[in-house]
Amino acid sequence: MRVYRDLCGYINLLGLSESLPLTTVITSRLSERGCETSNSSPRVYHIVPKALDKRTDGTGQLVAEELRKLPKRNHLGFFACTVNMDSFFSRLDELQTYFKSHNKTRDHQAHSAKVHSVGWSCDGRRLASGSFDKSVAIFYLDKDRLVGIGTKEFIFRGHGGSVDQLCWHASHPDLLSTASGDKSVRIWDARSQKCSATIVTKGENINITWSPDGETIAVGNKEDLVTFIDARTHKVKAEEQFSFEVNEISWNKKNNLFFLTNGQGCIHILSYPELKLLHVLKAHPGTCICIEFDPTGRYFATGSADALVSLWDVNELACLRTFSRLEWPVRTISFSHDGRLLASASEDLVIDIGEVETGEKVVDIPVEAATFTVAWHPTQYLLAYACDDKDSYDRKRDAGSLKVYGFPSE
Repeated sequence: MRVYRDLCGYINLLGLSESLPLTTVITSRLSERGCETSNSSPRVYHIVPKALDKRTDGTGQLVAEELRKLPKRNHLGFFACTVNMDSFFSRLDELQTYFKSHNKTRDHQAHSAKVHSVGWSCDGRRLASGSFDKSVAIFYLDKDRLVGIGTKEFIFRGHGGSVDQLCWHASHPDLLSTASGDKSVRIWDARSQKCSATIVTKGENINITWSPDGETIAVGNKEDLVTFIDARTHKVKAEEQFSFEVNEISWNKKNNLFFLTNGQGCIHILSYPELKLLHVLKAHPGTCICIEFDPTGRYFATGSADALVSLWDVNELACLRTFSRLEWPVRTISFSHDGRLLASASEDLVIDIGEVETGEKVVDIPVEAATFTVAWHPTQYLLAYACDDKDSYDRKRDAGSLKVYGFPSE
């Protein structure tokens, strides 16, 4: 039987520590609305995922064998992380075979400086990139290639600072929002190829997310202030100042919880729109850098400075497994459209693509420099990404390019 190193980072059942030598993990159920069944104050769950020994497969095999011995128990208010070993073989071979014939990468010159963020529109027809050169570029997907490169009408200008992050509307394929260091948020309409709104904020913005219902844009700045903007009126409707380093922000798919990752390795979960603290998860021993929800709404994943990616059950707030193949802090992660694949990248010279249900490697993409951003296409196995590449003729200059992996091999 094949061995799976990263079966579960830290999992154990309440009261079973004497039979399974793993770190205890306890978590309570979330109600449909988000923990409203409890009147207690916010709780901190010390669920610290840790990579299993990378040097030997024996550790993973031991964990798998012990999990098979676990009795089924029902604990009121608690649940145990269990693993279906049959699903480990799922369709891993099928995925690996697919990328053997779909491993072509197309490189596109987009900017005059490094690309900080890439993202697909909800219908998958457009790919946007934001850059240190203060511009936004829009490309159109035409079968197995991108078009729009090098034409002025596909370059959006107006920001006075670096475009650090962008995000598309969840259901409107023409609307794009960008966060910049110029203390503003801009909303762009790809149909008119113009900026439809500019919202002035209080600080240099570094991250942005659009709510699943499309009504609100949240933007975080370097001073750890998160601003909530009404996407229809373009007015600021709420602000929340945090006393800790806020790295990345996101709503859950139901739009009733708001998540933040911080510099202490924690995930803060707030009710929305009340913005009341519900839970604090101690997710990593190092800085928690990025967070992403899978399209099915079942999972979310976090990337950390400890070089780990941890996968979590949304309803139970339980860590299911970790991905530990990278060696450097994980900067960016993305789920595929069907939730089967998870891409993660760092300063490692590969982008890791793992199977969500098993944690096993499907394929890795070799790169020549640190990767800043990755984004799966919303309906296809196409991965857009951007690295800290340098110009081929002048190594002091940024290449300003983005790449798309997954086209059919020639």
